[in-house]
Amino acid sequence: MFGSGNKIKIDPDLLERIKKISEVAGYASHEEFIHHVLERELSQFEDDSSDDDITEKLRGLGYIS
Repeated sequence: MFGSGNKIKIDPDLLERIKKISEVAGYASHEEFIHHVLERELSQFEDDSSDDDITEKLRGLGYIS
């Protein structure tokens, strides 16, 4: 999943939380859990028809001001 040379940096404390939650939730690995969470979040924005729709949704969620 992440072995194709793509790398992201995750805060070590956050990574530990991810590992614990993914194990308890029954995921095969923490990478699988991260993939699932990212896919779920991205799907919320992919249905929007324009950049303005996405911007408004991000603003509503507090990610941008």
